[in-house]
Amino acid sequence: MELKEKLLSSYVAFENERDINTDVHEIRTKALQSFEELGFPSKKLEEWKYTSLNSVLKEDYSLFPEHDIAIQLADVKKYFIHDIDSYKIVFIDGKYSSFLSETTHDGMDVCLMSAALSKSKYKPIIENYFNKAAKQDNLTSLNTAFASEGAFIHIPRGVEVEKPIQIINFTTGKEDATMVQPRNLVVVDNNAHVQIIERHQSLTDNPVLTNSVTEIYTDVHATVDYYKIQNDNINASLVDNTYIEQQRESICSVHTFSFGGNITRNNLNFFQKGERIDSILKGITIIEGKQHVDHHTLVHHIEPNCESHQDYKGIYNERSTGVFNGKVVVEKEAQKTNAYQQNNNVLVSDKATINAKPQLEIFADDVRCSHGCTIGQLDDQALFYMQQRGIPKKEGKALLMYAFANTVLESVKIPEVKKRITKIIANKLGVNIGFDL
Repeated sequence: MELKEKLLSSYVAFENERDINTDVHEIRTKALQSFEELGFPSKKLEEWKYTSLNSVLKEDYSLFPEHDIAIQLADVKKYFIHDIDSYKIVFIDGKYSSFLSETTHDGMDVCLMSAALSKSKYKPIIENYFNKAAKQDNLTSLNTAFASEGAFIHIPRGVEVEKPIQIINFTTGKEDATMVQPRNLVVVDNNAHVQIIERHQSLTDNPVLTNSVTEIYTDVHATVDYYKIQNDNINASLVDNTYIEQQRESICSVHTFSFGGNITRNNLNFFQKGERIDSILKGITIIEGKQHVDHHTLVHHIEPNCESHQDYKGIYNERSTGVFNGKVVVEKEAQKTNAYQQNNNVLVSDKATINAKPQLEIFADDVRCSHGCTIGQLDDQALFYMQQRGIPKKEGKALLMYAFANTVLESVKIPEVKKRITKIIANKLGVNIGFDL
């Protein structure tokens, strides 16, 4: 049975086991109908021109693993940012792990989507925010139809969360192949501030497909710092759909660090619905072998006097493939917009590939919008200069590549995250950088 047919045939049984309100049931039913009509995306679609999911869709995935597997903290501690105190929302094969988690309802809600979808006290937030920013495209609709578990975060007005929140999804490989579909909802009220770290991690060599959707709402004067760490096993594939709606004078930054996995597709969408908004999108990609990472970004400027800043760096070795499709839309009413987009890439191997497609759609006339894209190799003169001063060629290449990516790292606000990413980069480059940040 093909995966699409398997998903459609399992929906009724899935829905009957869930305790949800009527409105959510209707949303799911419409989403399933949308997915049934659209199916999985193919390269015939312009948005998926450079990325094919055919190789990962052929697996016979277990959709709803029933087993409960206990994981010891010692076995997975390395995947946490463990040198900081943080809230933790941990899932194992799509199921909540109370043992590994640390949630709270003390002045804010850091808890489970399943609770928010089923309990009446969360109904106003679900009615106002759930599935409101998300597009009704192929894979987002599929996730919506089967949305049952994930992280639910609500930060009330004026609250500055004192420690970061980590969202981690583990897959164990108990099944021959596993598909999970986490759904996260983050609502940050007026003048509130939160930092969130998200990771999807397979603990197996068996195939894993994750279709994740996250909706983030930043209210007036709110600040959200979001970090995505993607360093999964080579047989794990990820489609990450993130939708962010911002109100006036809010700041939201998303850093995406893509190092591992088989096929990774990041769909990052910002919608600015007020004045004096700042949207920040930054990313580092370092891949090798036959890995494939595709960044699709959208910033929709709707109101005047707003800014957006995109800076993506990519380093591609061996037969790896990168895609960057960055789109900025400036509506006629969005005068005084300042939109910056930059994508720089280094091809370490002559067999590596990068497909870059920056896009600007500007309907206003009083704006400052720029985009740039470079594709090249390491500077041989700089490398020769370093060798002349006693730095071996391998370490010289690594330092040049680290310096190339460092403009993104400089804006990371959590020191422990910056140190972790630095260590991952050093490991990817095969050297000991020899200093801490």
